[in-house]
Amino acid sequence: MLELKVNNETSRLRAVVLGSAVDNGPTPKAEEAYDPKSLEHILAGTYPKELDMINEMEAFNTVLKKYDVTVFRPEQIENYNQIFTRDIGFVIDDVFVKSNILPDRERELDAIQYVIDQINPKKVVRPPEEVHIEGGDVMLWNEYIFIGTYKGSDYKEYITARTNVHGVQYIKELFPNKIVKEFDLVKSKIDARDNALHLDCCFQPVGNDKGIIYKNGFREEADYLFLVHLFGKDNLFHITRDEMYNMNSNVFSIDTNVVVSERNFTRLNNWLRANGFVVEEIPYAEIAKQEGLLRCTTLPLKRD
Repeated sequence: MLELKVNNETSRLRAVVLGSAVDNGPTPKAEEAYDPKSLEHILAGTYPKELDMINEMEAFNTVLKKYDVTVFRPEQIENYNQIFTRDIGFVIDDVFVKSNILPDRERELDAIQYVIDQINPKKVVRPPEEVHIEGGDVMLWNEYIFIGTYKGSDYKEYITARTNVHGVQYIKELFPNKIVKEFDLVKSKIDARDNALHLDCCFQPVGNDKGIIYKNGFREEADYLFLVHLFGKDNLFHITRDEMYNMNSNVFSIDTNVVVSERNFTRLNNWLRANGFVVEEIPYAEIAKQEGLLRCTTLPLKRD
């Protein structure tokens, strides 16, 4: 039996599902793109090559193994993108929530069914159909559950809007003892520099009391200020529009003092080191072209 336990983003990691870039399929057509950044690279002819992405994910896998983390990988599906496991499910406390993802991606969940089969079935839930929620929008911070959403009346028109108000309500009802705080995110179908696809594209905690934040990713200044008050302004690393575009807030914590980061994030990595973190730098810039980075490619199952 696989024991689940995730209460925050930074405690010592013990078990995780890491996505896979093997047999990723051909470069999608422009009309098949799920987000503006992938579209940009498809049109420019700079969409990432499978081998480059496999190498990047292996670099990540090597770091996880170095810290003695149990790593599960999805079963291989032919010609299919299985990189972003964060979207397809997430763990809160000891409960595994299966996401209602875009219908085209349902097979991604099937590929990790062998992992789900090792969990107590009473601890696995699937929300009703009207509930949209993806793991990139769900962030745990001890007694808090932070959830990114989009409250615009045009929600249905945005393929980049992944978590709806029903999703927020569902989590509130499932975890009545937690403080659920939602954040209304800025979305764009056409400019990746103005699109916070998920909450982890504009905010993520690191360590015990710090975080990385992009102020303009929030539609309401009050939401941004809530985090400033909770963490303290001096504890937050503010990223620029370009840094947000390059996914600087989408790093991944293996422990309260160990952060896996992209090797090109010079300004962020220097700040992390200055604040006492061990920074494991790896190449992940090709995967970033699909508007996802390190956190997006992981599904943590157990932290201390």
